[in-house]
Amino acid sequence: MPTHVVEKNVADECGTLLAFLDAQRGGVRRSVLGLTDEQASTRPSASELSLRALLKHVIGAEREWVERARGMAPESFEESMAGWEEGWRPSEEETVAVLLARWDEVAARTERFVRSAALEDTFPLPEAPWLPQASRVSMRWLLLHLIEEIARHAGHADIVRESIDGKTAFELVDEEARVRERGEAGRV
Repeated sequence: MPTHVVEKNVADECGTLLAFLDAQRGGVRRSVLGLTDEQASTRPSASELSLRALLKHVIGAEREWVERARGMAPESFEESMAGWEEGWRPSEEETVAVLLARWDEVAARTERFVRSAALEDTFPLPEAPWLPQASRVSMRWLLLHLIEEIARHAGHADIVRESIDGKTAFELVDEEARVRERGEAGRV
């Protein structure tokens, strides 16, 4: 991980977990820094992944897991899988800028929700062949799962970005800092 999370309050476990989650979001966000929509849509590696597809997927995954924790999950496994498949295909209107703005909204909702709950509160896991049946997990599990999910895809994004223009995650951290110093538009 090219950035480090500073624990602001050792007694605020939720805040620390949210900070780690935001650090992983930053890895994905930085992967599209300075790219055009066309560049972010390319698939320069052996996989089918583009940065726009990864971006759309992680936003949808975060939103869906939080909705599930709130009791607003898809009705069926088939419905959930259809949403998952669609979550990899950004539309023409879903530009990098649109997706990043959407993620800001999703991230804010995630933080409001988890801060309104206790980390020990639970919700049921979805029915899926790869998950234990009739299991419940905590809000702590939710945050750890989101960190894991987004971190995995941040690694994918690092590889895709480096394949596009050779920039590494460390170079993008430096570039992001320069953009912030100049006060350039928008959150990275």
